[in-house]
Amino acid sequence: MSTPGTRTRPVRRDAPGRSMRTLALSATFAVAASAGVVATGPAAHADTQSVRLRAAVRGLPVATEVRTGYERSKFRDWYDADDDCQDTRDEVLTAEALVKVTACDVKSGEWRSYYDGVTTKDSSTFDIDHMVPLAEAWDSGARRWTTETRARYANDLGDGRALVAVSASSNRSKGDQDPAEWMPALAKCRYVREYVAVKMRWRLSVNKAEKTTLTKRASTCKNVVIKVRRAAVELQK
Repeated sequence: MSTPGTRTRPVRRDAPGRSMRTLALSATFAVAASAGVVATGPAAHADTQSVRLRAAVRGLPVATEVRTGYERSKFRDWYDADDDCQDTRDEVLTAEALVKVTACDVKSGEWRSYYDGVTTKDSSTFDIDHMVPLAEAWDSGARRWTTETRARYANDLGDGRALVAVSASSNRSKGDQDPAEWMPALAKCRYVREYVAVKMRWRLSVNKAEKTTLTKRASTCKNVVIKVRRAAVELQK
């Protein structure tokens, strides 16, 4: 455990000035079940995978989305998982700051929203976006997860693509929409890569429109390798 407020972060390699909270490993891309979740017994255990972008999109399972029963309260709010004085929001702000940030409750620093290029020194003008929105995750398989798994998903610091600091306006424009309904003004290929990576990581399905859009977008992007360490997913009994 690090001393509260004194941590330093490695530089993120996928964008200048950003830091990666974790780096993924490599393996093969498994095909998920129609519900969007692959499980061994009650849980799908962590493994790793490495696959090129277009193959990754092709491998995403297609399933009808089910919004029934969704409530924001079914996904836990930010919390301090490692007792280092920073909750998840502050961890992300610290990791993505363009300058060194040392406070427990991060108020100031310097950030750039890759969705729209907006910069700020005031953290209150930025939101932490779930790359795959909570409602979208619910629709795509999370409704079958245990409460603990949904809490880990909502606070996923295990992959630097899962949560991203962006301008409040871009985050609220996105809402709970998937890529068939919303794309950022900038860095669309990066967005597609990161969105697909999070879907892979959590074994989430896509609907037909989502798959079509991701396929078209991926065809215009560099066919880079996506590396992901899949999260352990516990299913309700």
